[in-house]
Amino acid sequence: MSRCAVALLCCLVALTGCGDEDPARSTDEPGTAATSQGAGSEFPQSDEPTEMDPAEFTADVTNPWFPLEPGTRWTYRETTEDGEVVRVVVTATTVTREIANGVTARVVRDTVTLHGEVIEDTLDWYAQDEDGTVWYLGEDTAEFEGGKIATREGSFEAGVDGAQAGVIMPASPEVGMTYRQEYYEGEAEDNGEVLALGERASVPAGEYDDLVKTADTTPLEPDVLEHKYYASGVGLVLTLDKEAGGREELLSVAHLSSEKARRAGQAPLGHRY
Repeated sequence: MSRCAVALLCCLVALTGCGDEDPARSTDEPGTAATSQGAGSEFPQSDEPTEMDPAEFTADVTNPWFPLEPGTRWTYRETTEDGEVVRVVVTATTVTREIANGVTARVVRDTVTLHGEVIEDTLDWYAQDEDGTVWYLGEDTAEFEGGKIATREGSFEAGVDGAQAGVIMPASPEVGMTYRQEYYEGEAEDNGEVLALGERASVPAGEYDDLVKTADTTPLEPDVLEHKYYASGVGLVLTLDKEAGGREELLSVAHLSSEKARRAGQAPLGHRY
C-alpha cells in the first residue's frame, strides 16, 4: 500500500513498556502471544495466483481488527526524514468499486499533507470474504510536488496486468500466519506476518491492549520493516518503522456525514475535500 516514504524520528508519545527496543509489550512477555507458534499459512504467498469468487466477498468490512464502517475517519501523525510532521487522514468512504477481478470493494481514501499541502493521495480498495478475512485489491495512488502529480508509482488493480489481491487482516489472527498483502511485480510486493497477540500501546487517541502485532516487509526494499499494532473495534493504532526508529500514531477517530464520506471517495486525487 502506498504511502510517502517517511521515517518517524522522535518519541511523540510514551508507550507502555517504554525502554524496550520495541516500545509495546504483550500481556505475557514481550514479543510473545497466547497462541502457539507455527500457525502456518492458509493465505496466498508471493506471486501465487488467487481465484476469487465475487459472490463470496462483500464491501462491508466488519473484521474487528480492520473495521471499515463507511464514514469513519482515522487521523495519524508521522514525522518525515527531515523532522517535518505530516498528517495522514484515512477515510472509509460510502463509495464502492467493482475491481477487474469482479469483486466489489470498499473505497478508502488515504491522504498525506505537509504544511497543509497534499503530498500523497491514494484510493485503496478492500473487501471481506465469507470467513471475515480482509483482502486488499489495489490502489490508485499519486505523489505530488508543487501541487502537481509527480508519480503514480505503486498503483495496481487485482486482475490487471498480472496483479494479485492479498490479505490485510486474517479473520482470526494467529501467531505465525504469513500472507501476501499485495502483488504487482516490481511495483507492489508487500508481505505480512502475525508476530504477537495481547500487545499494549498508548497513543494520543488512547490506551489500548489486546493488540494484534504484525510485521510488514517487501522484497523490493529488503531493509524496510514495519511493526503494526491493531486494536479490536478501532483498527491500526500504531506503526513502528524499525529501520528509521520512529513511529506513526493514531490521533483521533471521527465519524463523517454520509455526504462527506461520499465526496471523499469521489474527489479527484490531490483534491482537498
